[in-house]
Amino acid sequence: MSAARPDHDGPLLEIDGLATRFFTREGTVRAVDGVSLSVPRGATVCVVGESGCGKSVTARSVLGLVDEPGRIVGGRILWRPGDGDPVDLAALDPNSERMRRIRGGEISMVFQEPMASLSPMHTVGSQLVEAIRLHLPLGRAEAHDRAVDLLRRVGIPRPEERMDAYSFQLSGGMCQRVMIAIALACDPALLIADEPTTALDVTTQARIIDLLRDLQAQSGMSMLFITHDLGVVAEIADEVVVMYLGTVVERGGVDEIFHDPKHPYTRALLGSVPRMGAGSRQRLTTIRGTVPHPSDRPAGCPFHPRCDAAVAGVCDRSDPPDVPVGPGRTARCVLYDEAAVPASGVV
Repeated sequence: MSAARPDHDGPLLEIDGLATRFFTREGTVRAVDGVSLSVPRGATVCVVGESGCGKSVTARSVLGLVDEPGRIVGGRILWRPGDGDPVDLAALDPNSERMRRIRGGEISMVFQEPMASLSPMHTVGSQLVEAIRLHLPLGRAEAHDRAVDLLRRVGIPRPEERMDAYSFQLSGGMCQRVMIAIALACDPALLIADEPTTALDVTTQARIIDLLRDLQAQSGMSMLFITHDLGVVAEIADEVVVMYLGTVVERGGVDEIFHDPKHPYTRALLGSVPRMGAGSRQRLTTIRGTVPHPSDRPAGCPFHPRCDAAVAGVCDRSDPPDVPVGPGRTARCVLYDEAAVPASGVV
């Protein structure tokens, strides 16, 4: 792995007003609706929220992996890997040569289901070698040696033997390590991890998290980590982005988000997590209802039907703006909008 990357101006990845739609027979699904976030160089940004909030679609939009009938309809995805002008990934053809060079070479992704992501028809080694040779000018023998070294780096025992193994011969944890090895094959500047520990047992989850942190420390890469596990967020995040129904409702540093959450949704998420030392009779917060389908969004603030702090006549009518609530922090809530507070009577 390479040493830490040079510190260029601006974030490595900047998403500005991203909108991704799915055009179905039943109507238009606003899966991602004006998402803005940035990933600093060498940092880990965690995107959290319930299932159906648009986290995975946001990640797939970055790499142009949105399946039909979906497509990006607005916003920018600015990629700044070096000293040159940023590249707007949203404007690139997903099948263009430039995007194929970026995808896997400069930005890699680890998917949620490792058993489904690896081909059962090809050996682990052949898939690793293919990923390496696709982006690096190496011969088969050199690519094979690099593949063995990658398997060793991600903690797979007897890597030379595992090169000839198939995915169904490996455990879920081993398959996820192989996926991480493939993602790191070309030393990417950004690793997108889409709930990489969801299907794994607790012990294996901890090992995968430790592995990703160690690899990040060695290479200086940035990580965009998607999860619904707030325990993982507390352990690895530098910054946190909270999403709800395709929008960013709060963002800020991990300490500020956990110790002083601003948005009612963030508070409810944190309140639903058991706390050490709180006793066996601790009561956990529940969020009433479920996340609405993106094609049936409520009017006004998307969270207001489930929000205990909703203001009648305000939250159900207007979509709140993204309001600064501290240095480097924003919350998308009418409670912090000075123009709306007097009208609502909220103190």
